[in-house]
Amino acid sequence: MGNPMKIRAANKDGVTEVKALISHEMETGQRKDANGAVVPAHFITELTVKHNDKLVLASEFGTAISKNPYLAFKFKGGAKGDKVVVSWKDNKGDTRTDEVAIG
Repeated sequence: MGNPMKIRAANKDGVTEVKALISHEMETGQRKDANGAVVPAHFITELTVKHNDKLVLASEFGTAISKNPYLAFKFKGGAKGDKVVVSWKDNKGDTRTDEVAIG
């Protein structure tokens, strides 16, 4: 679904910083369109980040998260060339997974 996430990961002094821009509409189900009809809810419910297949972040999202959410966090470890994989699932069952190598 949608466009790929824009993900960057860099390691400095044994700490990896991950920044991700996630492309998703994040509709709350409370907004109305131009005709007054309610726009159905469509939002990310789960997001995970793995470093070389090890879970480093697990989160639950909801309707309070903005459209195209930005996520930034750090974890200990990681080395240049290691894989960081970001995955999400939404309330309609859509999923997306993108990855980046640590720079």
